Amino acid sequence: MKLGDAFFNWLQMHIVSEARPEDEAAKETLDFFALILREDHGVSNLTILPESDDMKIWIGYEHEGEYHRHHFDRESAEKLLDDINSNPIYNNQ
Repeated sequence: MKLGDAFFNWLQMHIVSEARPEDEAAKETLDFFALILREDHGVSNLTILPESDDMKIWIGYEHEGEYHRHHFDRESAEKLLDDINSNPIYNNQ
């Protein structure tokens, strides 16, 4: 898996896990992408940065001993959560 894809998948699952803390599948998938980032790409200290805004979500991470930042379009990153929330199969209400 390419590094950019792994970051995006991790971010989507982070968003889902935060919004649905009872969702064990989301947590396991988040952990899976964190493992890929760590073991396959050498990424550590991955975090959502406070400078995220309505348009972009910024992540910070370390790679090969250097600190990096990267942003993703918020609407794209939140799409998976929107899809889950709009599907009655995944909502107990």
